[in-house]
Amino acid sequence: MSVKLRQNAAIANESTLKDSQHILFVLSSIDDKNIPFKDNLVIKLKRIKSKFNDLNKTPLTIELPNGGVASYVILDHQLNMFQRHTLLRKAIKPIISEQAENIDICVFGEEAIKEAHTCAAYYVVTVNAANLPSRKKEHKPNALKCVTIHGYKATHDYAYVNARVAGNTLCRELTITPPNDLTPTVYRQKIAKLASENGWNHKEYDMNALKEMGAGAFIAVAQGSEQQDAAIVHLTYNPANAQKHIAIIGKGICFDTGGHNLKPSKYMLGMHEDMNGSAVSLGILLAASQMQLPIKLDCWLAIAQNHIGPNAFKQNDVITALNGMTIEIVHTDAEGRMVLADTLTLASREKPDVMIDFATLTGSMITAVSDRMSGVITNRSELATKATDADSESGERIVMFPYNDDFDSDLDSDIADIKQCTLEGDADHIHAARFLGKFIENDTPWIHTDLSSANRKGGLGAVESDTNGFGVGFGLALIKRLIN
Repeated sequence: MSVKLRQNAAIANESTLKDSQHILFVLSSIDDKNIPFKDNLVIKLKRIKSKFNDLNKTPLTIELPNGGVASYVILDHQLNMFQRHTLLRKAIKPIISEQAENIDICVFGEEAIKEAHTCAAYYVVTVNAANLPSRKKEHKPNALKCVTIHGYKATHDYAYVNARVAGNTLCRELTITPPNDLTPTVYRQKIAKLASENGWNHKEYDMNALKEMGAGAFIAVAQGSEQQDAAIVHLTYNPANAQKHIAIIGKGICFDTGGHNLKPSKYMLGMHEDMNGSAVSLGILLAASQMQLPIKLDCWLAIAQNHIGPNAFKQNDVITALNGMTIEIVHTDAEGRMVLADTLTLASREKPDVMIDFATLTGSMITAVSDRMSGVITNRSELATKATDADSESGERIVMFPYNDDFDSDLDSDIADIKQCTLEGDADHIHAARFLGKFIENDTPWIHTDLSSANRKGGLGAVESDTNGFGVGFGLALIKRLIN
């Protein structure tokens, strides 16, 4: 989607907005003066028995004298980025629903806060105006063509915001694609096309190559599919001015039946989105490329399906991973950590400065933090601070969890080097991280992101769609901190 941007430093008034049909007013306090159409706003506030300062909790939409609509929201200085994004999403929803072609963003308040408010508003408007694939016969695509900003003129054209929107949109597009349209074969073709379009180095480790390498953890999951089309895909963005080497790793299970430990229908529905971690990684790679960040960025994608069949792996199997460790299979629905194990080994052998993985990995993380935020675990305490700072900047909330080695005793096996998981499921999000850490070589600094908030009914933070692309913004903010 290409949206034209106009910037006007002058404060908007009723005269300059007389022909505007869709307006977002971003206010900084109840003391803002000369707000256009304030009389109309006051009339509606009285009718619904509300007050002006309630706009910092609940945005309000009014009809304009010319037949257009305007939404008003107050972004109080005490609000964090997630709260700002949430209010802006609610404010823009009725405007986006009308398939607006032109949207005016009118910013009021002190100059010191205008840039942050304008950036947040522009992001929320454009990310929600992105067109996502739909099979509906009567689908009406968003039609946004132009955004005009009034009251603040930046020295840039918000290219970094556009890049984040592009990354988030790619993530959502891939994640919501039906599983019959995103098999591992089709997914790999799409990735190859993206690599060609963006100048990324592209390499695939298919089933034959992985068998020769001894990547038994990945093969155990992939061998259950009739079509042996799984692969680990390696993409690289490597500009000449790269200052750091960072690897991002994504779980790409295109559909997860649970294998022999078959999921009930309630929990199998939606399992085409179990590849969201790989989509997040691709979104970050695309945005980082468009931002021209000075990093070498390796992207490793574990593309497979977890099916049931004569060749599917089963409980009590003992398999040998790429790094030589033997794994006792306890539950075939814990397939994500299996495909990630060998992928993390491959990624760590390139000796990056930091590795970050993204995966819709455990139900216990949803139990721990709900679907409103995601959990993060790291093997370096200093990385925890950078992750928390990235949360604050991006508006995508994370919760840090411990990486204590006493959890390892729960994964002790009588017949193998390690158990895949436990059947009890208690603290499985921490067990999964402890398991994955065993397959990282060269003592590489590592951050694990368990995407419990990848899908939330009614949207989350800045994004209105249930599948919200969480992780792209957080990952970009984290990478920028790792560069410095």
